[in-house]
Amino acid sequence: MILGLDISTSITGYTILLNNGKIAEIGHWDTRNKKHFSDMFSKVIFIKKQIERISKDYPIDHIFIEPALNMFMMGRTSSHTISTLTKFNGILSWLCYEEFGIKPEYIPAISARKKCGITIKRGTKAKEQVMNFLIDNEPDFTVQYGRTGKPKPYCYDQADSLIIARAGFECLKEKLE
Repeated sequence: MILGLDISTSITGYTILLNNGKIAEIGHWDTRNKKHFSDMFSKVIFIKKQIERISKDYPIDHIFIEPALNMFMMGRTSSHTISTLTKFNGILSWLCYEEFGIKPEYIPAISARKKCGITIKRGTKAKEQVMNFLIDNEPDFTVQYGRTGKPKPYCYDQADSLIIARAGFECLKEKLE
C-alpha cells in the first residue's frame, strides 16, 4: 500500500492507495486552529497520532511526500515560511520513517503532475487545474463545496496528496517493467 502526503503547517492532505491503485482512504489533518495548535510541536503531536492510526489500519509499503517548497518566490514566500515548512516536512518525514520503518521518497509537485498526465497551462492556477482533472478523471475523488460554491480549502490538499500517491504508484509500476 502507498501513503501519499501533501505536508503543510495548516492542512496536511493524505491518501492511501491499495496495491492495485484504488483509493483506500483520502483525507486531511487540519491544524489551523490556534487554540488547539499553538505551535509546531502541538501540530506534530496531533499528526503523529494520525500516522499511528494509519499504521494500525493499513500495511503501508511505500511513502511518497511532496518535498517542502525549496524555491524562494519573490513577493510570495518569505524565508521564514520556507524554513518553517522545511522543518515541519522533515519532522513528519521522520515520524513516517519511525512509524513504518520506510524511508519516504520525495516527488516534486511538477513531476507528480506530469506523471499523472496533467499539464498546467501558463497563467492559470495549478491547484484549480489539478482539482478539475481529478473531478473529471477520478470517480472516487469527492469534493466538498462551501457556501460560495468553491471547493473547501482542504480539498486542494487532498487532491495534491492523491497526485503524489498516484505519481508514486506510477513510479513503482515503471520499476517493475
